[in-house]
Amino acid sequence: MKSLPYILVAALLLVGCKSKIKEVQQVDTIVSQQIEKGDLLFVGLPMNYLEDDMSSAIASATGNGDTNFIHTAIFDVDEQGKIWIIDATIKHGVDRYPLDTFLVDFTLPDGSYPYFQVMRLKDNSRAAQYVSNALRFVGEEYDVNFLPDNGKHYCTELVYDAYVDDTVHRFAASPMNFKNKEGEFPSYWEKLFGAINSPIPQGLPGTNPQEMRQDSNLERVEVDIIQK
Repeated sequence: MKSLPYILVAALLLVGCKSKIKEVQQVDTIVSQQIEKGDLLFVGLPMNYLEDDMSSAIASATGNGDTNFIHTAIFDVDEQGKIWIIDATIKHGVDRYPLDTFLVDFTLPDGSYPYFQVMRLKDNSRAAQYVSNALRFVGEEYDVNFLPDNGKHYCTELVYDAYVDDTVHRFAASPMNFKNKEGEFPSYWEKLFGAINSPIPQGLPGTNPQEMRQDSNLERVEVDIIQK
């Protein structure tokens, strides 16, 4: 797996945005006509958005591409048509909250929004069960260690553990990679995981937004979740 570090960008982005926040309008009425329970929301940034050591560490461990998908969230739609987000972030842990809150959280420092892309399972017949599964994890901490089965979840780990048919996962996990092309750990990752007293989870099974978005089980839904 090449791009798990992208998830750390999303986590720190949520903590670090302190400047102008766009005023978010109520978006449920229009968007809920197009969104279905269980749809997935992927958040993307330009590959060169963060000009810092993290960007260099990510670039050295990932492939090519123009968009850096940093976060994945689950849509829930209630009987009144209100849209909720279920996801895992440093700010909220694993939580369910309104779409408007999500948009505020992911407003960038310059007041703009990142790129949002909605994906849906080609067979969405068990979506309600997957959402119910995800809700069972609400209240857990964010998994900053990126370790499997530790009672915590990061964003795509939550999707992975929620979208299960009996014991079969709808999405695949693959070995995580934090090394650069020379086979070494950038100093950024050594400092980061050293600060939380956790080993770099190189080679352990994991998931990430970049790969999950490309899963053959998914198809794109043309919907603009930003209604002004």
